[in-house]
Amino acid sequence: MVRVDEITVAVPTIYIYIFTQHALREMRRRGIREDEVRFVLDDPDQFEQVRSGRCVYQSRLMKGAPLKTYLLRVFVDVDHDPPEVVTAHQTSKVQKYWRSE
Repeated sequence: MVRVDEITVAVPTIYIYIFTQHALREMRRRGIREDEVRFVLDDPDQFEQVRSGRCVYQSRLMKGAPLKTYLLRVFVDVDHDPPEVVTAHQTSKVQKYWRSE
């Protein structure tokens, strides 16, 4: 797993969080590992508040064989203490969700 085209953006980082059972189930179903989610949350490329109390952290990653660029999006309820990872998904349709700065 390698970061692609890193962009420096001020993004609020969360260091303490929990995974909901729903998130763990969906991650397992989608083939997303916990370390990949932690990688995104530790240093996300982009951040967006999608509604009050819920944010999306996302980063572009290289995965697979042959290597291909994917966008890993992690949805977090930040209004909980600690914040809760509610789901994560990866897509090859990077441009659909990527915000040009």
